[in-house]
Amino acid sequence: MNNRKSLPLLLIAGFYLSSCSTSKQVQALKPLPDYSSTEVVYEKQLSFINMPVEVAVKDLQIQSNKYLNGLIYDDNSFDGDNLVMKVYKASNIVISEQKGRILMDIPLKIVGKVKYGVQSFGVDLTDVKDFNLNGIVRLNSAVGLKDWKITTATTIQNVSWKESPTVTVAGKAIPITYLINPAISVFKPTLAKLVDDAIAQSLDIKPYVLDALENFSQPTKVNDEYETWFAMQPVEIYASKATLANQKITVNMGLKTYLETAIGRKPAIVFNRDAIALKSVDKMPNQFNANVAAFAPYSYASSVITKNFAGQKFESGKRSVTVNKVDVWGKEGKMIVALNLSGSVNGDFYLTGVPAYDAATKEIYLDQVDFVLDSKSKLLKAGDWLVHGLIVKKMADACRFSIASQLADGEKTMASYLNNYQPIKGVKVNGKLNGITPNKVILTPNAIVAMVVANGQVAVTIDGME
Repeated sequence: MNNRKSLPLLLIAGFYLSSCSTSKQVQALKPLPDYSSTEVVYEKQLSFINMPVEVAVKDLQIQSNKYLNGLIYDDNSFDGDNLVMKVYKASNIVISEQKGRILMDIPLKIVGKVKYGVQSFGVDLTDVKDFNLNGIVRLNSAVGLKDWKITTATTIQNVSWKESPTVTVAGKAIPITYLINPAISVFKPTLAKLVDDAIAQSLDIKPYVLDALENFSQPTKVNDEYETWFAMQPVEIYASKATLANQKITVNMGLKTYLETAIGRKPAIVFNRDAIALKSVDKMPNQFNANVAAFAPYSYASSVITKNFAGQKFESGKRSVTVNKVDVWGKEGKMIVALNLSGSVNGDFYLTGVPAYDAATKEIYLDQVDFVLDSKSKLLKAGDWLVHGLIVKKMADACRFSIASQLADGEKTMASYLNNYQPIKGVKVNGKLNGITPNKVILTPNAIVAMVVANGQVAVTIDGME
């Protein structure tokens, strides 16, 4: 009778032990998120930006008229040429471009006195007469660049008088061309130098370039949700030459600069005007590199990886587990993947790995994957089959997700700043992106960030001098 009573108990115990041998409930310790080392991310890329500075010939005309005005020459001695004269700019200078050179017409008014006659044996038979002369002097100039200034090398091409210079003696107009021409010949190089000096003073491009760079270097927020900023830190400016064509002077310049992407707070950029040097080069480098940040929220990564695990059963002999749910977060630069398992083992277990970017598939994947130490220890006690390398590899293969759309958004944002973008008046940014290369993956409190380097060519055009 006692044996009959004990049989059901033995059967129940046997069933219980049998079930324990095929399905075990285990709970591993949860690794807590830790982003202390990556709350703020700074990524700098060295770039060379083509930066032609354009000055329209009409602007050159405006500036020259400002700096060259009124009385421009004063000769108050008769010594050497029997002339004294004051030369005034009569009206506005007219400047045009022809075959790569500057043509400048300066209307002049000359008010002077001429001494004529002879002095012999102590007898002075000379007389002094006033004269007025109006004409246009045409100058021809080549352009160059020196010490931030657009320079010219000017020569007098010709002088056109409205009428021949004469004085009136006894009611008759007496030509004095033979007296005026030598004096004008002396005046020509003086006038050419005056023009060159005026242009050099009026076309000092340094303040315009540095003002533009200072404004352009101010950090720009490119993503509100993830507090992402883009900034530029100029280092050097290169210059090759100045050319004149199509009614504008173009100074071929280039900018060596660090382009910086910051996540978490606005970059502290200090723009030091005095520290930026101008260097002459024969060839202008123009390789542009900038970081593009693609943001993948943890919820998005968890959802995609959960779908990747759907329908998969990880087996070893008669034992197997299924992944029901996945959660993802970061800890000390590594990604934690929480797996809710059911089957031969039940409970939450944690994989860890180094996040990396696959350029071919545009996916984030896990490298160096293994179970977190406590998870591994508990699984070994339950049976080492689950921590076998083959199963871990299969699980790791499922721990990946695409960021193609996020990258496309980042490239689209970057491209918007390369399509006639005008940060300030007179400054335009144009360029193109040729491709992207992987950089690194960073774990922030709010998202997984894939940093890729976009490369191409960019030109910052500065024009419109006032």
